[in-house]
Amino acid sequence: MFISIYNKKGLNDVVMIMFMKSAAVDQTVETKGDLALIKHKETGDTVGFNLFNASTYLNDLTEGPVVLNGSHIEKLNTLLHEAGFDVELEEDTSPRFAVGYVKSCEPVEGSDHLNLTQTEVDNGQTLQIVCGAGNISKGQKVVVAKPGAVMPDGLIIWPGELKGVKSEGMICSARELGLPQEGKGIMVLPEEEETGKAFNF
Repeated sequence: MFISIYNKKGLNDVVMIMFMKSAAVDQTVETKGDLALIKHKETGDTVGFNLFNASTYLNDLTEGPVVLNGSHIEKLNTLLHEAGFDVELEEDTSPRFAVGYVKSCEPVEGSDHLNLTQTEVDNGQTLQIVCGAGNISKGQKVVVAKPGAVMPDGLIIWPGELKGVKSEGMICSARELGLPQEGKGIMVLPEEEETGKAFNF
């Protein structure tokens, strides 16, 4: 999984690729040509990389979060290889925002408002997601922001923990998606919505 964002206005034609969450103070950067490889200081893990003058190398980029197509991936991998960086991208066309089906919903021990859900998102894949909305319940169709999703306000969804419980995504409210919010809590979709289908907003 990786997150790709194109920033032309603020950072002047840069594609940013992120593999994991990391604070700037924990990073080291190695630059070769128009590529800057970012690693974690202590572990040496690759956090991500930036490609400067991105439109010189990649066509059809749009401002904000971008889905890189096969030709983009091939070109980036070639550039990484030529720079001597031991990093390779794999194409991922699965939707970051998808219709989910809440298979189970149980209170989180020690919390008065959090619920632990098992939510199917696509191809039988089920994510464990902690949700604090009061209207969450088993059997609902919902909108899931999967790991790697970038919310309209710029928040990036990473796997994490709430109250010490692993959570792999977010079940969204309309407001969080930048849509009109009619009531409190998450956005509940009609039952006939197809589980796993991309949710476009």
